[in-house]
Amino acid sequence: MIAPRRFLPSIPSLLALEAVDRLGSASAAAEELSLTQSAISRQLKSMEDQLGVALIQRNQMRLHLTPAAKDYVQVARTALNQIAQASLKLKANPTGGSLNLSILPAFGMHWLAPRLQDFARRHPEVTVNLSTCLKPFDFETEHFDAAIHFGQKNWPGVNYLPIMREDVVPVCAQDLLPDQEQDLGWLMTAPLLHLETRPDAWERWFAAQGRDVSGMRGMLFDQFSTMVQATIHGLGAALLPSYLIEDELKTKRLVPAWKGPHISLGQFFLVWPQTRPESEPLRSFRIWLQGRVGPF
Repeated sequence: MIAPRRFLPSIPSLLALEAVDRLGSASAAAEELSLTQSAISRQLKSMEDQLGVALIQRNQMRLHLTPAAKDYVQVARTALNQIAQASLKLKANPTGGSLNLSILPAFGMHWLAPRLQDFARRHPEVTVNLSTCLKPFDFETEHFDAAIHFGQKNWPGVNYLPIMREDVVPVCAQDLLPDQEQDLGWLMTAPLLHLETRPDAWERWFAAQGRDVSGMRGMLFDQFSTMVQATIHGLGAALLPSYLIEDELKTKRLVPAWKGPHISLGQFFLVWPQTRPESEPLRSFRIWLQGRVGPF
């Protein structure tokens, strides 16, 4: 048994309380939930009687939750969202076995997506749901089972499966390249393009070449896809993953801005929370992914 029944209000009561907190009036809550105002009032009164605690403060025409009820409704809202997500997963895959995976846009589109057909063929019982998140998050408050993470092992409370290192290449449009062969110094004065989630990438790249630079400025992008297009159209030089621009280099839409060795600024991992038991869909995906990557 999860908890004594007296501590578990009904779903309609929780929905009424959440709607009143968010919308500020019984009439607005009633309209959203397709109920009457009196029905909303009865649900709230029933919850107050059941819990033995006052939940609502009435101020003229508006309703306000008590401070204690404010804290309570935050937990209730999270639980209601989790129940809704679980219902969606059940409806999408009634035979069981779904995996909610957070991905990074470029990696998901260019590396993972082309390989997922093989996973689907090997594991038809698992439905993989993909959503984009650019930064680490709290697995306790999000509905994801696992995530693709780039960088270092700096995501607390998770397990790590290395996928691959990412080599980056400085590239630009042909027209931006100097006519005469020059040393690395030309890049230090060229317009440089930056990614929001890797603001120090150019500084780290120059440091690997033995050049000490700081405070580099230039256009800022939130995703590689738009930065690639900006680079093709001559807006500046960019540090781009080699796996992402193979076609652009073959067709000369992009050319190397420097012919030095490729370097890696980070690596990709599959991460999943240490606080949860590993589900069968996640285990199947992890083992499959491990078989798709080479020695690390």
